[in-house]
Amino acid sequence: MKTSDAPPHGARRSPAGPARRTAGRRRPAVLAAVITATLLGTLGNAPATRADTTRPTATACPADLADKAECFNGRDANGAYYTMAVPRRWNGSLVVHAHGGPDFSYDSSGPTEDLARWAVMVDQGYAWAGSSYRRGGYGVRMAAADTENVRRLFTDTFGRPDRTYLHGQSWGGNVAAKAAETYGRQPGAYDGVLLTNGLLAGGSRGYDHRVDLRVVHQFYCRNLPRASEPQYPLWQGLPADSDLSPADVHARLQECTGIDSDPADRTARQQRNLDDILAVTGIPERSLDTNLLYATFLFQDIVSKRLGGRNPFTNQGVRYGGSHDDRALNAGVARFSADPTARRDLSYDSDLTGRVPLPVLTLHAIDDPQVVVEHEAAYRATLRSASQDDHLVQTFTTESEHSELSDSEYANSLSALATWVRTGRKPTPRSIARTCEDFDSTYGTGCHYDPGFSPAPYATRILPRPGGLHWPVMTAAQERAWSRIDGVGIAP
Repeated sequence: MKTSDAPPHGARRSPAGPARRTAGRRRPAVLAAVITATLLGTLGNAPATRADTTRPTATACPADLADKAECFNGRDANGAYYTMAVPRRWNGSLVVHAHGGPDFSYDSSGPTEDLARWAVMVDQGYAWAGSSYRRGGYGVRMAAADTENVRRLFTDTFGRPDRTYLHGQSWGGNVAAKAAETYGRQPGAYDGVLLTNGLLAGGSRGYDHRVDLRVVHQFYCRNLPRASEPQYPLWQGLPADSDLSPADVHARLQECTGIDSDPADRTARQQRNLDDILAVTGIPERSLDTNLLYATFLFQDIVSKRLGGRNPFTNQGVRYGGSHDDRALNAGVARFSADPTARRDLSYDSDLTGRVPLPVLTLHAIDDPQVVVEHEAAYRATLRSASQDDHLVQTFTTESEHSELSDSEYANSLSALATWVRTGRKPTPRSIARTCEDFDSTYGTGCHYDPGFSPAPYATRILPRPGGLHWPVMTAAQERAWSRIDGVGIAP
């Protein structure tokens, strides 16, 4: 299938041809030269220490790309692993991928696994580059800087692509959106952004439902911590020195709610606990375990490792409802207020100003069980406040998955974005839905668009905190002012 970024008359370029310059852009060099090319690791505005230059190494491609691309990996000057792929029939454009998570550890296998997962993009003729990020744990600006760095590494090696697109999935959507705001005005950096099932409300509001889950679970279950264990504030997630494992946390959820059991095998107390937790938080039963793990281990990482023990979360002023006894719940649930400096640092690191100068296309499952579709309403409100919503097209599907959508839709979305960038003609949700069938004839994974869908405001799904109805959370003026504070944000 011809991609929208194919060269004129369908004559796709091979990465093995001689380098030449056209319209001010350097064409790909001979692949043999890639192995010995010097990579310069710079990191935009993120703190970075220039280290010895590193060299990419040819590596085996994932199985689905074995006969379709040349693949390379390496480690950049800041310790981030990276993987790159160049199709044998390259259309001249690059996708720079920002992965989700955040992962609490990392190694060299991560970017290659991401390449295998997003092989459809390389199959469509796009080169691909992804970073593991330089460490595990939370840090949106750090991850955005490492994403920008892998773009630069690719360009230093292969020459500047005709066009470069950012792609972020899940938490990687937050990372890619931050990268677009931070680096998108640099000449020749990025041409468009694709955000899929993205966490687009930012960190200071994007985890409020998990704050609520953490306190509501403890109100009903009383086992995280147990009365016999040392007590700690729930905003910590877990104490810094906790030796609980994810399996341990899940076992306590099972003990309280019987979530793994057949409903007929649950006790009456377990069923009522489960019903109350689901009703109050609005979290689907199938993702309750995942969300509780984030509300413990992610919060532990953010508070203990990234913010020096300071609390960025609040549930003051939140009125919980939907349980069998809301009065008792609201009287007994743990309450806490954020440390203003911790909230500022989390906001500076992860919240979005809406000042994105590039075409942005989003794709989101309406029934996403982890990053609810109302994040898209928050993102539109954020761009609208910055008078940038003309740069945004949002599409929605009837799927009910978070981690992976249809390959046909990914290929179609990337093609629609590329056509928009190339022609300047902004697509509509309906025009994008119509073109999906062309890609589904190749991939057969289905086209599930609902062009008429529009998400409700974020506060209809995630209980707002006082003052939490305006967007953006962080204005461009606030960002500039905070950037002058020594040590602001989350360290790389």
